[in-house]
Amino acid sequence: MSEAPVAPQFQPMHLGEEAKPPMAVTPKPETLFEVRAKRFAALAPDHQLKGYLEFLAAIAKAQAALLETLPPVALPESEALERAFEHGMAPIARASLPAADVAMKTLDALLSALKTVEMPDKAMAALEGVIAADADERRAMVDAVLSDTLPHEEIAEHVYVAAALQVHFARLAALLDADRLTPVSDGACPACGGPPVSSSVVGTVGSQNTRFATCSCCATQWHVVRVKCVACSSTKGIHYNHVQGTADTLKAECCDECKRYLKILYTVTDPELDAVADDVASAGLDLMVREAGFSRAGFNAYLAGF
Repeated sequence: MSEAPVAPQFQPMHLGEEAKPPMAVTPKPETLFEVRAKRFAALAPDHQLKGYLEFLAAIAKAQAALLETLPPVALPESEALERAFEHGMAPIARASLPAADVAMKTLDALLSALKTVEMPDKAMAALEGVIAADADERRAMVDAVLSDTLPHEEIAEHVYVAAALQVHFARLAALLDADRLTPVSDGACPACGGPPVSSSVVGTVGSQNTRFATCSCCATQWHVVRVKCVACSSTKGIHYNHVQGTADTLKAECCDECKRYLKILYTVTDPELDAVADDVASAGLDLMVREAGFSRAGFNAYLAGF
């Protein structure tokens, strides 16, 4: 059951502290997936989705391990980067991913690493299906993931592709100069143009109690004003819901203007919260707000088809 919609709660700032958040914060792949793996594992015990969370913990652990073995990634040519920065475009736009580059080698490496992971028979069959796919079939899977349109009958296969692309784009985004990133459009990552997975009210120095959306693809975070719809930028009809009896550190921010929602995590209160892992673990909240007539404003491949 849900609690009645509530007004946003603001944490007091320390005396003399003034929040001056950057527009964007690029990811740190060297810790991103390791931390996420630990969070998935910590959430699993006694959870309704225990088996799935443990499986995703194994994927995140494999993602972290890949970083030591992959060839280096390279940003687009300087001319293309400057053009993107000048015209307010995403500099590593997902649509411009070359067909044969390090991304495909990353997918190969992840598929190989996951062959030794214990998983349900259906998950293993999906893994074997991606391994057996030819180059054209894999490219079609990549295109589907990058357009956030996973085919319902092959969601399991596409989850592996999405996991590989998370690694690839996080590595690319880590090379960008965050200070040069600028907004591109409502609900779009300034680095790759991807949709958010969730948003967080953070407690980091200089950004205390400000909100950042986290990209579902490259994990870049970008500053978003609080009490404002990430999807349509409306400040009217914004309200918050969470599942009754659970901690209020995770809520659904719902917009009456566009009828969409995005989860908001209060890492300022609970630093252990993870943009992806806690989104999956709070799937019950998705059911609740969808029943109320709202659709997701973001994307999480691990919840595709849910």
